[in-house]
Amino acid sequence: MNLRDALPRPGGALGLVLPALLLLLLACAAPAMGADPNAEIATAVPSADADTWRQVKDGESFIDTRHDSTYSLINQSGESWRQWRNKWVSPFGLIAVGGMLAMITIFYLIVGRSRLDEPRTGRKLLRWSVLSRALHWTLATLFIILALTGLNILYGKFVFKPVFGDAFWAAMISGTKFLHNYIGPFFGLLLIFVLLRFLKHNWIKAHDIEWFKQGGGMVGDKHPDAGFANGGEKAWFWLLATAGMVVFVSGLVLDFPNFDQSRDTMQWANIIHAVGALALTAVSFGHIYIGTLGTEGALEGMTTGYVDESWAKQHHNLWYEEVKDQAEAPADVEATDDTKPESPSPS
Repeated sequence: MNLRDALPRPGGALGLVLPALLLLLLACAAPAMGADPNAEIATAVPSADADTWRQVKDGESFIDTRHDSTYSLINQSGESWRQWRNKWVSPFGLIAVGGMLAMITIFYLIVGRSRLDEPRTGRKLLRWSVLSRALHWTLATLFIILALTGLNILYGKFVFKPVFGDAFWAAMISGTKFLHNYIGPFFGLLLIFVLLRFLKHNWIKAHDIEWFKQGGGMVGDKHPDAGFANGGEKAWFWLLATAGMVVFVSGLVLDFPNFDQSRDTMQWANIIHAVGALALTAVSFGHIYIGTLGTEGALEGMTTGYVDESWAKQHHNLWYEEVKDQAEAPADVEATDDTKPESPSPS
């Protein structure tokens, strides 16, 4: 649909509750994060000779062990990691996640839902098999758990600890870390399987470039060409294939510190893991919005496996031309075993 044709539409209030709550949570975290991370250090040593501490920090200490970070009395890499985490990763992650939620909410209020241009025909096309849907929803569930627990690890202490106290926060963060650390490896392995299964649908083609030029249909009078997967879906796929795998590997480094990783390696893995995970979380809101509230008919494809002919023709016209002869009447759909493979793509 075109922006100029779009008008705000009533309804959809329930779809805005979750973004509003998340925005409130992030807004509560922001003021506490603004505190100077150096405040503790500034009061811990009220007076110290600069030259003395410079020698302590940089000079060699003569000790029996020469392992890893024992070359100096004060190792400043931990403080560097803390500065990166508190001054850069946390604030900009808050901006990315909160900003994406705000933009989606504003977009929905101004543009509304993308409706079908033509009435539904009632004839259905099989788009997703039972296995494909099971993989998608399992991966999505693990992703949501990891995103929520990760956000809690990064920002939860600014929201829950002041309100509920130390004991509650201690129990909460312990459970959060347990879930995050144990679910992470399973998510990564399942992600690899899903990426390999859907790779054939996600190779970039010339019409995908045109899809982006037209803003997925928001620019111009004609919806851009799209195969089984459109340009936006392919972008999400390759973001998962790159940033997702970086997050998975860095998470393994943090999950299994028993392979003689250095402290510096663990610290860098933590920063990389947080940056990649925050980016994926922010972009995932767009994917979730488009696949649910934002586009009429999209969600039913991933719940029932079938999409209406009109939806396929409007959003994935190249794929529709390949499979239109396979369209089934509603009665036939109910009697069909949808465990068969999804309809072929133009690729």
